[in-house]
Amino acid sequence: MKTFSIFLGLCLGLILFGYIFVGHHRDVPNRIQQNRDVLLGGGPSVAERIKPVGQVKVASAETEPIRREPVQVVAVARAERNGQQVYESACAACHGAGIAGAPKVGDAGAWAKRVAKGLDSLYANAINGIQGSAGVMPAKGGNAALSDAEVKSAVDYIVARSK
Repeated sequence: MKTFSIFLGLCLGLILFGYIFVGHHRDVPNRIQQNRDVLLGGGPSVAERIKPVGQVKVASAETEPIRREPVQVVAVARAERNGQQVYESACAACHGAGIAGAPKVGDAGAWAKRVAKGLDSLYANAINGIQGSAGVMPAKGGNAALSDAEVKSAVDYIVARSK
């Protein structure tokens, strides 16, 4: 008796499910048509919905030409900075703290080896950059806007403070 009531419950559940499922989907084609009509028919046409927001008016060639005064170009020379100014703006970040193997300013022992190779070698390394076993020196201290003369004056300033 217990299996019969389970069977009967399953059959009734299946019938109820089928009735609800079929009843819900029976009217789908009509609802799709109604929704389509609302979307396409009740509002503005497609051409109105996709028209540009604004228009650009271009002046005709018949307008009076613009009068322009001749422009004089004046070249302004940038003042060269001295060695201390260059050191403080570009070099102090690494040479002040010894970052990336940079010898600290004032460390006579670290600078003696470099000065012994000659100032021309120091200038070339500072201008072109160098990658050595102790660290890396970017060209012009990483500031490409520096002139060669400014870099040389910074080297002179550092060497003078490191003797």
